[in-house]
Amino acid sequence: MTFSLNIRGRLLSLTEPRIMGILNITPDSFYAESRTEHEESIVNRLHQLMDEGADMIDIGAYSSRPGAAVVSEEEETDRLLRGLRLVRRDYPDVPVSVDTFRSHVARVAVEEGADIVNDISGGEMDRNMFHTVARLGCPYILMHMQGQPENMQDAPHYDDVRREVMLYLAERIDRLRQMGGKDIIADPGFGFGKSLEHNYTLLHHLEDFAELDVPLLVGVSRKSMVYKLVGGTPQTSLNGTTALHTIALMKGAHILRVHDVKAAVEAKQIYLQMIHHPA
Repeated sequence: MTFSLNIRGRLLSLTEPRIMGILNITPDSFYAESRTEHEESIVNRLHQLMDEGADMIDIGAYSSRPGAAVVSEEEETDRLLRGLRLVRRDYPDVPVSVDTFRSHVARVAVEEGADIVNDISGGEMDRNMFHTVARLGCPYILMHMQGQPENMQDAPHYDDVRREVMLYLAERIDRLRQMGGKDIIADPGFGFGKSLEHNYTLLHHLEDFAELDVPLLVGVSRKSMVYKLVGGTPQTSLNGTTALHTIALMKGAHILRVHDVKAAVEAKQIYLQMIHHPA
């Protein structure tokens, strides 16, 4: 299924998968090597992502890991805008998403040049989010999360995780469309209120999410579903992440949200070679 995103009047084709590089303007993201706070480190990280072949940049300013420090709306906005202005200065045309669950922050960021809103709560943590993104007319990444960031991993439970996540996303997609929302991207929310078994069940059934008739984003980079299975830490989880990325591409992912762009680009190249030139 072929999709495209309207990025301020320019169509971004998703005929081939896109790699979204993570730019964290935070001191406490779960993967320490992705953290940036000061201008020099932000710019260095940004240039690394782009040099390695990122198609899009996702800027985050509020860590969603359990136990992360609370960040005020003002501080989150300041961090996001600091990163956004540096991206726009050096790469004015690259599509940029902002990772926020706050509608006011989303509105300010889009008005300042962001293209996409990436909401881990699917509009649940700010009831004005759907109205805001519908009014802005920007693409919106709608993610599933059970619970809140501070408690989402406290014994998550589902009777049928595949069915429940799909129904949740379908209902929210329909609701946002009725409000006028366009270019909705679905994210099953790997690691957000899911056990190890839940995550791998979703991955096993990932191709089923094509029934939603929207692009699919997968965010598994260096998450616990890697190192809780094979051992190690986020820092040692690149190999497992690349394996998951390859599986996700084979099962229909349109966007990979990643810390390690070079490895993801290589996985994408191998995947494309396989489907375009089968043995």
